[in-house]
Amino acid sequence: MKVSLNIAQQQATVDLRSISNDEHVKRIGAQLGAVEATEDWAIKYKGIIVVRVVSCDKHPNADKLNVCRIDDGQVAEGVDRGEDGLIQVVCGAPNVAADMFVAWIPPGATVPSSVDTADPFVLSARELRGVISNGMLASPSELALYDNHDGLLEIIETEASKPPRAGDAFSSYFGVDDFIIDCENKMFTHRPDCFGVIGVARELAGINCIAFKSPDWYLETLQQEQDSNLPFIASNDIQDLVPRFMAQVVDGISIKQSPTQMKANLNRVGIRPINHIVDQTNWLMYLTAQPTHAFDYHKIKSLSDGDPTIFPRMAEEGEQLTLLNGKTITLTKDDLVIATNTKAVALAGIMGGAETEVDENTTAIIIECATFNMYAVRRSAMRHGIFTDAVTRFNKGQSPLQNDKVLAKLVSNICSEFDSKPGIRFDIHDKTISTKKIVTTTPEFINSRLGSELNSDAIISLLGNVEIETSEENGTLTVTAPFWRTDLEYPEDIVEEIGRLHGYDTLPVQLPLRTTQPAARNIMLDQKHTYRQLLSSLGANEVLTYSFVHGDLMRKTGTDPEKWAYHIRNAISPDLQYYRTSIIPSLLEKVHPNTKSDIVRSDDNEF
Repeated sequence: MKVSLNIAQQQATVDLRSISNDEHVKRIGAQLGAVEATEDWAIKYKGIIVVRVVSCDKHPNADKLNVCRIDDGQVAEGVDRGEDGLIQVVCGAPNVAADMFVAWIPPGATVPSSVDTADPFVLSARELRGVISNGMLASPSELALYDNHDGLLEIIETEASKPPRAGDAFSSYFGVDDFIIDCENKMFTHRPDCFGVIGVARELAGINCIAFKSPDWYLETLQQEQDSNLPFIASNDIQDLVPRFMAQVVDGISIKQSPTQMKANLNRVGIRPINHIVDQTNWLMYLTAQPTHAFDYHKIKSLSDGDPTIFPRMAEEGEQLTLLNGKTITLTKDDLVIATNTKAVALAGIMGGAETEVDENTTAIIIECATFNMYAVRRSAMRHGIFTDAVTRFNKGQSPLQNDKVLAKLVSNICSEFDSKPGIRFDIHDKTISTKKIVTTTPEFINSRLGSELNSDAIISLLGNVEIETSEENGTLTVTAPFWRTDLEYPEDIVEEIGRLHGYDTLPVQLPLRTTQPAARNIMLDQKHTYRQLLSSLGANEVLTYSFVHGDLMRKTGTDPEKWAYHIRNAISPDLQYYRTSIIPSLLEKVHPNTKSDIVRSDDNEF
């Protein structure tokens, strides 16, 4: 999980950036999860300046080049200037024009996209077709903002974090003065909320003893008026595997590129910008850890019998599905898919289908926001060898209680920024998902296990910093887990949470007192030892085997596994899928190779 401190700060109501980068790394490693790598993006932009193109004239010796005069606010040192104080730069970008604000990489500065390469590209003043160029004007690709080198990055006031001004350091625009902390995913296996930057920002505040408050839209579902009457049908008949399935129509779509700020944000955390619809779905996934998917409404309609229809179901054996990555897979009856009433259109929780992809001709979309069974998603991903950001999050067990909030915010963003209209929304779920987990414990229970001396107020404060509601009555603490914390179920979970937030390094280091009195003899162990010695003296051999066996092995001993044995759904091996009903199958499995081994040894002795 790549954590952007700038994006985390955007989602926080507290000042996280006032804490040093080194302190964040130290505390994350000690109190949250292992840090695999860090990346200081501000270093990439050292010396790069925002400039205004004052004039732009054709190069006298090259048709595709222009000679530009730029205003850098007189901040660059050691560079040749004209009598008017302007600097000359030769540029071949097709969109260069007078009065635009752009990023200038002066002589001596390094092109950001080359900083992490084996051979960084340091610019100098050099002659291009007989005209001196002092550095270069940069494209988004050269600035490492996103993959586009067809023209210069134009810094527009409506897209930048502040009005552009000649002489400003470029690092103060688009959040590129960022610090990225790459946390090891395995450390967050039991914390699905930490695969979203809001969850990590909350933890950063908590481990620094600062009270965090989530954005209002994440705590309370945004209310919307239905402005579109496009017909649409959704259903969900497999709530055991899809506990919550939500879908909503958005009309009046005109596919555009996202603003530079959005593309820069996504690119820094390893997500490739596509278009404003896909980018918004990825942005909400990065914020909340809840994946969503957008289908082209009219493509869904063309694949439906009647009104546009989508719903989750199990795939049919041998069914074909072409995915967004161009790969065509053959589905099995164990694959979970999103389908119309005629065919599968997406591999649920993993990747959408190519036939319903949002493209430049899309005018309406259906946004799906669902919770899928983590084991079903994981098995399908392993079966087909497809591992996506959605898989990473779904196979950790996302909370279905955030779906309505994420979908409402996603639709709101699309409609407010791009003048689209929300339509009909479906929310089909198991009624049990609304149940909040409540855990009771006491300060004595917590302190006895941590060796701490925390009172009720200190415990309530620590938990409150990460928005865990706690109350105390007659010495008993009642802890109500927030909807994003699926891991808080037992008093021991609260002990772990307090220990982590308080800091294990602050706890006393003391060995527990142990008695020197010999332990009482265990009668069962004595009996086992006696039986082993007796059987061994009679020539018997002891066999140690798993309690799990293959179904074929049980059939060979006259037992029908489908009828009499427990089937292990998440077996550690294909050969260990059934819990044996007797020791006979395991003995048969060991006797056979031993017999073969004895035959080989006897044959060897004959030579």
